[in-house]
Amino acid sequence: MREFGEFANIDVDRFLNGVESQIARTGRLREDVAGLVGRAQDEDELVSVEYTTEGLRALDIHPKAMRLSSSELAEKIKATLQDASQDLQTRVNAVMGEVFGEEMNPMRFVADPEAAMSQVKSAEATYKRTFEDVMGELDRIRRGLE
Repeated sequence: MREFGEFANIDVDRFLNGVESQIARTGRLREDVAGLVGRAQDEDELVSVEYTTEGLRALDIHPKAMRLSSSELAEKIKATLQDASQDLQTRVNAVMGEVFGEEMNPMRFVADPEAAMSQVKSAEATYKRTFEDVMGELDRIRRGLE
C-alpha cells in the first residue's frame, strides 16, 4: 500500500501540542493587543493623542493651541490622531511578530496583498495535489477491492 506522503508519519501528540500552543499564543496576543496604546504629539507640543484598539482614548490640547485658527487646530488634531493610529499599528505589528514570528506574521499581508495572494495560491496548489493524491489512492483501493 502506498504511503500518504507526510500524513502517514504525523506525530499526533506533537500536532496537538502545537495546536494548544497556538491557541495559548492567540490568547496572549488578544491580551497584549488590548493593552496597547498608540501615542503621538505634534511638533509644537500643542496636541497630544492616545489611541487604542477601541479608538480615541485621550486628546490633550495645550492652552496655547487656542491661539490657532479653528482650521489650523483641526488639522493638527487630525494629523496627530493619524500619527497615534500609526503608532498603534506599529505596536500591533511588533506584538504579532513576537507571537507568530516575522515570517508568519499575518499583519505583513496588510501592507503586501500580492504576498497574501501568493500564499493563497500556494496553499491552493498544495490542497489540489493532496486531494488528487488521496483520490488516486482511494481509486486504487476501490479497484483492488473489485
